[in-house]
Amino acid sequence: MKTTRSWANGDARVVFCHDWLTGMRGGERVLEALVARFPDAPIYTLFHNPSAICRALNAHPVRTSWLQRLPGIQSRYRYLLPLFPSAITSLRPPEADLLVSLSHCVAKAIRPARGARHLCYCFTPMRYAWLFQDEYLGRNPLKRAVARPLLAWLRQWDRRTAGRVDSYVAISRYVQERIRRFYGRESEVVYPPVDTVRWTPGPARESGPFDLVASALVPYKRIDLAVAAYTRTGFPLKIVGTGTEAPRLRAHAGPNIEWLGWQSDDALLELYRACRLLVFPGEEDFGIVPLEAQACGRPVVAFGRGGVTETVADGATGLHFPEQTVSCLIDAVERAAARSWDPVEIRRHAEQFDTSVFLAAFGRAADRCLREA
Repeated sequence: MKTTRSWANGDARVVFCHDWLTGMRGGERVLEALVARFPDAPIYTLFHNPSAICRALNAHPVRTSWLQRLPGIQSRYRYLLPLFPSAITSLRPPEADLLVSLSHCVAKAIRPARGARHLCYCFTPMRYAWLFQDEYLGRNPLKRAVARPLLAWLRQWDRRTAGRVDSYVAISRYVQERIRRFYGRESEVVYPPVDTVRWTPGPARESGPFDLVASALVPYKRIDLAVAAYTRTGFPLKIVGTGTEAPRLRAHAGPNIEWLGWQSDDALLELYRACRLLVFPGEEDFGIVPLEAQACGRPVVAFGRGGVTETVADGATGLHFPEQTVSCLIDAVERAAARSWDPVEIRRHAEQFDTSVFLAAFGRAADRCLREA
């Protein structure tokens, strides 16, 4: 019998699953927006660090896997990827109308309770198994040889468990194609939200004499391109973020590059408002940072592949550069700096991705999934 409850009415019994809760990045911001409609809904996850998670998420019942009991899990989890499939399968969510998994690793493989529909909001099929293996594993032949059979097994497991999902929703057309290619499943696209109430242009003034990077400092983000390009040109660059690549990047950076580490949202807002432009050199599944900068009226120079081609309008709200090379990035930055940009137009473009637009579209997708029961 088809359920009469719905997401739109707020009377559906909903359970959420997220890969892990160890910081407030883009995926956690999406989860925060979704759970607000269901304040009593439990959140199932592999492990949870309450001190790194916002109050709104911590207010929900959070149920963790047995990985939570391992000493040092919060800092060592990247080395425990082979254990994740067993851990996610061990979770037993309660009866519900709808299980919503938000997945970039294993969350989509959680088994829903009998009778529950399962909608997966897919950030990407498991990135570690399918993509960016050079960036994650490096060039060490021994490390790659050891990892090869594990990654092959993970790809098989990831494809096999794709059938535990009733409906897929992709964060971009770029990810939609991956879902089709790796899982053999169709999906609809609902873009993640940008909070255009928080991220706003500042008082009218000239932009500061600096460009900005805001990113995790990890290999696939390609912050090395920005460091090399700005070290060569000498123009001031401020870098917000932390990560494993920080020591190596700093060692190759010129004195014109300022390392700001982690910054609060309030501090980041002022940096967005004051910068000349944002530099986004990596290939991303979607990329919320470029939309935050655009919501503040600032143009973006981005590598022209991935989700950013759907969020940065080339020539109107920023520029795409075609190759991940230092010279190509420098050329794009110089062309962007020579142009006159309209902050009002840039802001208007970002408003198409507002949280209210996201919630309405996601609600329609959730109700379609429920009606198909």
